[in-house]
This record gives sequence, C-alpha cells and structure tokens, in this order.
Amino acid sequence: MALSTEESGRLAALLSGQAERVTTRWTEIVTSSLRGRLSQAELRRQVQDLHSAILITSEQGDIDLSADNAAELRAALSELSRGRARQGFSATETTVSIFALKDVLAELVQEAGGDTALPDYVAFSKLVDEMGLFTFESFVRTRESLIADQAEQLLELSTPVVKLWEGVVAVPLVGTLDSARAQVVMERLLQTLVDTGSPYAIIDITGVPAVDTQVAQHILKTVVAARLMGADCIISGIRPQIAQTIVALGIEFGDIATKASLADALRHVLRLNGVETPRRQQPRRGV
Repeated sequence: MALSTEESGRLAALLSGQAERVTTRWTEIVTSSLRGRLSQAELRRQVQDLHSAILITSEQGDIDLSADNAAELRAALSELSRGRARQGFSATETTVSIFALKDVLAELVQEAGGDTALPDYVAFSKLVDEMGLFTFESFVRTRESLIADQAEQLLELSTPVVKLWEGVVAVPLVGTLDSARAQVVMERLLQTLVDTGSPYAIIDITGVPAVDTQVAQHILKTVVAARLMGADCIISGIRPQIAQTIVALGIEFGDIATKASLADALRHVLRLNGVETPRRQQPRRGV
C-alpha cells in the first residue's frame, strides 16, 4: 500500500505541525499496553525515532514501504523489532506499539476536518497496517535467530569435553544424541584432542537413555574421527539394558574397548600407560 504524493504531504504536515503532541500521545497509548515493562524515557526515544523516520519518508513524496526512499523507515521498524525481541517482549506487544499511531492520527485528522479527512485516515491506516506487518515479520525473524543461537549454545553446554588425566579426555554424554548434537560432540572432541595432544578419549554414555542404530552410528563416527587424529577411544557407561539392546540390534563396536563405567574406562587407560591403580574392592559377603 503506497501513499500518493498529496497524501504523503498531508501526513507530513500533520506529523511536523504537531510533533510534540504526536510523540507524547503516541507514547501514552503505548505505555498502557506495555504495563511499565519499558522505561518512559526509552519508550519515548523509540517513538521519536519512528516519528522522525515516518516524517522524513513522507517529505520525500509518495510512500511505498518497499521502495528505496523508505529505507530509513524500514530500518527504524527493524531496530524496534530487534530491540523488543532481545528484551523479551512478545510480537503482539511490539506490533501494538505501531498500531497505536492510528489512534493519534484519528484525533489529528478529525480535528483537521475537510473533504479529505476520511480518505486520508483510511490511507494512513493502511500504511500503519503495513508498517505493523513489517514489524511483526522482522520481530519473528529476530526471535528465530535468537532461538537458533540459544539452541547452539545449549548444545555446546550439554557436550562438555573434560580432561581426566594427563593425556586422557572424556566426553560425558547426557540425553538423546541426534545428528546435530553428534556433530557438535565430534567437533569439540577433535578440537580438544588437538589442543591437549591427548592420545586417549573416553566417550561416556551413562546419561544416554537409549542406544539405537542411529545413536550407535553417531558414536562410531566420532570414534573413527578421533582415531584419524591419532587418539584411541574407549566407550564407557554400557549398562545391562543398553548392552541387551546393542546385542538385539546386532550393533558391533568391533575392536573398540567398552567399559561398564567411566571409572573402569579411566582405570583401563591408566593401566595401558603403566600407572598403578588400586584394585576394585569386591563386595563383602554376609557371614
């Protein structure tokens, strides 16, 4: 929806002739919808930025939000969307801040009167609707980007690589191991092997609830990648239930060492390096 040059001129006259009243009234309306979640000073600054962008665009002739002359207006709307998304506001709260301009324009157009009052308000309202839609879409894109970044950060946090001993690192896995997470595990493990020069890596699956063919394939790929880096891998955390599942599925780990617990895996690696380890205490039987 584009405003003609004449409509844009009348909009510019309304916005510039009563700039203070427009920004003040606009801020008041938005304040009630946000219920104090944003400071008055910050909200007024946002409204003034939008008011300025609309005014500059309307003074350049006809307004088409997709045209080059509306670049500053689009930038102001995008900046509002990004800021609100990062501050935790909803898409509705953000878009309502744009639609509030309709109430202000209705008051101004009604006071101005004249034969063009009704057509002008209809045209101005359609422009505000388009601005609101642009803001909503920009908000959604920003929120999706934030969610993707947070998901990536959670993946990294859920796949720590820890140094257990000199030359021994471990990856304690907790939760489901899907393709995306398996890729992160492999990348972090390989990078740690490079950084530490460790010849041994323990992949502990004690916290993995179930092992199916796909999970096993992910683990095997990680082991192969580590071997290409010159490191031997030991898989620990093979509980009885998981062992039965692996046998039932016909999954073979080949010559990969497997241990029941992380402690057993570490003890195994230490023995390979000639480090004396205490014997496991056998459970005492009752007399």
